[in-house]
Amino acid sequence: MAKAVGIDYGTKRIGISISDSSQIIATSLCAIENKHIFSFLKELLEKEEVDTIVIGEAKNLDTNETDSSKQIYQFVEKLKNQFPKILIKTIDERFTSKIAFQSIIDSGIKKKKRKNKSLIDKVSATIILQDYLTYK
Repeated sequence: MAKAVGIDYGTKRIGISISDSSQIIATSLCAIENKHIFSFLKELLEKEEVDTIVIGEAKNLDTNETDSSKQIYQFVEKLKNQFPKILIKTIDERFTSKIAFQSIIDSGIKKKKRKNKSLIDKVSATIILQDYLTYK
């Protein structure tokens, strides 16, 4: 079975996670600058057999779109055009950043390292992908 990739989209940084080939466990991969995402994904898809990309979809508590929803939809359309053979899915990402931050605290990481926002992006991407894998 092919792997799945999870994405926590941000205008500055994008968190990336990847599943095992059984699509059971999500693992944090990296956080990269937004401007490098398509070259990074192209390289990743050449190295790994991936059949699905899951992107966190930002929503308000009342399930309405947020300010960043339009950017995420545009990003999703670019992914579909650039990688037409890959299934592109979105999943509700409400609270993933808060859950990620709490997970980082619970793991015992020192306060200085917790300020590294790319760490939160990576963990958020992992939560997004793990949620998808659990409920698909």
